[in-house]
Amino acid sequence: MATSTNPAGRRARLAGNLFVRAFLAAWSAYSSVVDSYVLPGPWEVAHRLWQMFGDVYEAKHVLYSFAHIIAAVIISFVIGSALAFLAHYFTVSAHAIHGRISPFLNSFSGIGWTFLAIIWFGISDVTVVFVISMVLIPFAIINMREGLDNLEAERLEMAASFSRSGWRRFRLVILPSLLPFIFATIRSSFGVAWKVALTAELFGGNTGLGYLLNLARQDFDMPLVLGVIIIIVAFVYSIDRLIFTPIQAHLARHHAAA
Repeated sequence: MATSTNPAGRRARLAGNLFVRAFLAAWSAYSSVVDSYVLPGPWEVAHRLWQMFGDVYEAKHVLYSFAHIIAAVIISFVIGSALAFLAHYFTVSAHAIHGRISPFLNSFSGIGWTFLAIIWFGISDVTVVFVISMVLIPFAIINMREGLDNLEAERLEMAASFSRSGWRRFRLVILPSLLPFIFATIRSSFGVAWKVALTAELFGGNTGLGYLLNLARQDFDMPLVLGVIIIIVAFVYSIDRLIFTPIQAHLARHHAAA
């Protein structure tokens, strides 16, 4: 198995490296024939990023964006999971949650939530976290609903026969069965959150990379504009490959063994 997958992996990495090099070459070539305020070159962007991380005021906006996203992912997961559990165990609320609340939240755009939040909370961190959370809540509802609907009745009945404690059944049976769905919720929410955060910070925030992007746009600082975009892409890609992918592989092995 290893001998068949390693060549494929090497070819994929080689193709990825070639694509990056070709992209950088095309970028350098095109930036050399246009004005820098239209498209700065890679080295100019890299130099501007170096300056940004050396400036405490600019660099702290990376941490602000990360804090916005972590807070929103946690809030949306708690609210979405609570609604999914409520609909699952109290069926009288299922139609309202899955038939009304979830479709409404899923169809309402981040821009719409941003404008409403600006009216309600003003230009603030609360606005940013609120907007991201409202966009992410449907992801938690849908994923956790699927997880709850896929719980094996036989395992639940067996757990009930061995223990009368609801908390013990939840901890030993329900929670382990829901782990893949919990992870899927967090992984999908994290990727979407960066896109929403950029919009929310751009229009409704006074901190974060979106806010920094707005300042760079006003100052015609195109190297910083492209640098912020590169930071977001690199950060999302790195987190997905270095954290989420290994965790998913571990959960898949554990689920297969079970």
